[in-house]
Amino acid sequence: MKAILQNSLLARALLRLREWYHEGAIAGFFGKIRAAYPYSRFRRVWEGFCSAPSCTAANSGYARLLAALRRVVERLGDAAAQSLVYRLCLAVWNPIARAASGGVVGKAFRFVGMRGLLLICLALYLPIDYFLRSVLPGYINIPLLASVWDECLMLAAAGYLLWHTAMRRAPLASRATPVDAYLLLFIGVGFFLMCAVSPYPSIALDGYRAVVQYLFWFFLVTRLIEDDRDFALFYGALVAMAVVIALHGIYQYIVAAPIPASWVSQTEEGVRTRVYSITGSPNIMGSLLVLFAPLVAGIAYYSKKLWVKVLAIGTTGMMCLSIIFTFSKGAWGGLAVAVLVFAVFLDRRLIALMGVAGAGALLAIPSIASRITYLFTADYMEASQRAGRMVRWETGLDLLQESNPLLGFGLGRFGGAVAMQNKIIEESDTFSYFYMDNYYLKTLVEMGYLGLIFFIILLIGMILWSLRAIGRTKFNETDRTRVLVVSMFAGMCGVLTHCYFENIFEVPYMMAYFWSLAAAILYLGYFRRKRVGT
Repeated sequence: MKAILQNSLLARALLRLREWYHEGAIAGFFGKIRAAYPYSRFRRVWEGFCSAPSCTAANSGYARLLAALRRVVERLGDAAAQSLVYRLCLAVWNPIARAASGGVVGKAFRFVGMRGLLLICLALYLPIDYFLRSVLPGYINIPLLASVWDECLMLAAAGYLLWHTAMRRAPLASRATPVDAYLLLFIGVGFFLMCAVSPYPSIALDGYRAVVQYLFWFFLVTRLIEDDRDFALFYGALVAMAVVIALHGIYQYIVAAPIPASWVSQTEEGVRTRVYSITGSPNIMGSLLVLFAPLVAGIAYYSKKLWVKVLAIGTTGMMCLSIIFTFSKGAWGGLAVAVLVFAVFLDRRLIALMGVAGAGALLAIPSIASRITYLFTADYMEASQRAGRMVRWETGLDLLQESNPLLGFGLGRFGGAVAMQNKIIEESDTFSYFYMDNYYLKTLVEMGYLGLIFFIILLIGMILWSLRAIGRTKFNETDRTRVLVVSMFAGMCGVLTHCYFENIFEVPYMMAYFWSLAAAILYLGYFRRKRVGT
């Protein structure tokens, strides 16, 4: 068997690729760059860019405001701790806590703690939401629970953080970041636009909530992750959830799960199925795995144990296969960008490997080639101009020009889920509702150039401070924190790419996952600390 593997075409191709990299022009090119880098102007600019001493200056107005709020909460906590109600609650709670601390469940809860439990629930957002919406109603029909559970989780996290601060158990160092300012600025602009363009106030409010609600997970996760154990629990839970989703996707491909006819065109008869798992959409599943596949690949570079490396590499390949089986062209583009970002920071050999893997996938799965080549056919152009992205984008831009290009058509009124749920304009031959299939364009139509500009500013600010976090972490034999930061950043770049082709951020858990990873990146770059006593 070993001889067969060594003499196989794939093995010879990989060996040739390795020789080409180490001995050819690519190795020489990167070798010259490495030799010149210590003396280059780029090194000085990059190190200066990454040397921002802290996320937010201690003497800034925002930091002083947070410090004042903290003092107020602590005083309220001191007063509450002396109250009769608090002592009665403790008298009731302590026996219950002691009784529940035994057994497997009690020991597990003591290990993860309340912060860890909240982070794990956030990491399992998708399966919890699916269970409450699709599984539980078959046994107990409680529609309200499925609608408000995520808001309850957010309120529980906020309440825990307030209590943690009031009892003086939160870290003394501020967790304020400049990304907070970009987020608050965009939230403020959205509030202004909601008030300025709201012919239907309830729809405008619902549209505003859909845009900004899940941004608050950034503020919460920045403060929920206090130490490396919290981060490890969150990271591990995300990886475990994504791996199970990917496995389910491969199972769906094997059994050829039935799909609606609208998911493939008449010229793509070779596509027998598109996997979607519990997301209900191949595009969303593809984007979800694009976000998390780099996290699994990062484990292969982070861990020093051989069996962990092998398992992580195999799992990453399996997740990439699942992304391919979604047959989402936007997800394929996002995956290519994620691999490119990952390779630039950690291992440039992956660029060549991605090319070889892509060519192998085209040869092994003909339906992939047919779906890609379909993009360059007259049939695709005709279908796109008749009922595809081109006509949707043109319709959205025309609607924007007819309304108010600066302030937009109005939040929740066109191009997204809220508009599809509240069709207040009568559809006709000249007007119909649909998803814009481009989150940036959807933002432009609903919020105008003003909203889009501040949304782009928010993304640029997040990217810049993520790059600074990467520069502040290490990548050596003893500390490989940079691998984890780059992994999360690469997945986020892939999702931002996919947003150009789909309304990815219309899905609550996608936005919650995205901004939670942004918070985790800043934790590793600026706030990282080990748990006391470990």
